[in-house]
Amino acid sequence: MNAELIAVGTEILLGQITNTNGAFLANQLAELGIDSLNQQVVGDNQARLDAAITLAEQRAEIIILIGGLGPTPDDLSKQTLAAHLGVALVDDAPALAKLKAYAAQQQQPMTPNNLLQAKYPAGATVLTNKVGLAVGAVSVSQGKQYILLPGPPKEFEPMVLDQLVPYLLKSLGHDATMVSRVLRFFGIGESKVTTVLADLIESQKNPTLATYIKPYEVTLRLTAKAADETAAKALLDPLEAEIQTRLGQYFYGYGDDNSLPQAVVKALAEQQKQVTAAESLTAGAFQATLADVPGVSEWFKGGFVTYSNHTKAAFLGLDEATINRDGAVSEATAKAMATGALAKVEADVAVSFTGVAGPGPNDGQPAGTVWIGLAQRGQAPQAQLFHFPGSRAAVRGRAVKAGLFWLLKTLQAD
Repeated sequence: MNAELIAVGTEILLGQITNTNGAFLANQLAELGIDSLNQQVVGDNQARLDAAITLAEQRAEIIILIGGLGPTPDDLSKQTLAAHLGVALVDDAPALAKLKAYAAQQQQPMTPNNLLQAKYPAGATVLTNKVGLAVGAVSVSQGKQYILLPGPPKEFEPMVLDQLVPYLLKSLGHDATMVSRVLRFFGIGESKVTTVLADLIESQKNPTLATYIKPYEVTLRLTAKAADETAAKALLDPLEAEIQTRLGQYFYGYGDDNSLPQAVVKALAEQQKQVTAAESLTAGAFQATLADVPGVSEWFKGGFVTYSNHTKAAFLGLDEATINRDGAVSEATAKAMATGALAKVEADVAVSFTGVAGPGPNDGQPAGTVWIGLAQRGQAPQAQLFHFPGSRAAVRGRAVKAGLFWLLKTLQAD
């Protein structure tokens, strides 16, 4: 069977975002033996989208629309497809209940445009959105399959893997079950990962192995096809064991919806420990990242943003003369910041950040120089030196994740 992918969104045509969804889905389809011989990109225009669907019908059995399922006026995919097929849009009750619960939680009225996210073409099979609010769908008409998928990758990828792939397997008459396992790594680049795992990648058949880049980290997706879930997992276990042997020092968790901050908060809860932080370079980004995780308030009571030497002395009790002597960007200052934060908050562990984000050098240090400190109650403080590449934002982003990773490994070792 052939599939044609239609990415919907004027922002893609203008180059404001990159269509990574197309590559991801084409790879998944190829594993199922479905060729995607053509891909289109269409702006947010109903007439042009309808024409794209008509063109796709002439050369494919599966027509997949990606994006345009949201609540804004330019989200027209489901309306266009329903009109093209001559069917009405109807409500998916679970999605509608989820929308209403979300509005109630936000204490905001539910507007009619938001309700569109729970609608799908009548007669279609609903694809549940476990991450977001807009449902996907599969319509069958005159021997063709028409598929609606959300555009945001964090919603798109889970729907493809958890909803669409099993549906397509069944529609193709396969009795096999496909199981995926996602491994997440920090501190190693994709090129190094592919080099270390080159023999596994080159010889892959079943299970398969694919690498994906996330912001400043790498994920591996292992996928096995077998008669049932137990058999598929049995195929994945030895492959994962070999990968862990080679890359285990960089591994931090499983799953598409997992993250370093979530892993850290989970480890804090398991260890019943409280964390604080003192940030110069990152200006509160580490603490903000932790605060995004639900339930963190039990384990994070607060911390410090100390950008100047004066505030380091005033807030953390550091000796300003010592800072001037050793330098703000130094091992001694990183250790002293972590120790000071630990004492002020009376936490169990503290992380500190000082460095040069760029774009140019500062304090006699080149851009990308970062010291991260870590202090634990009853132990001598430690510090690590990093040299991060990239822009000012990239240096700060990498520093935050490096601090989270070090904290996680420290908690796991206790």
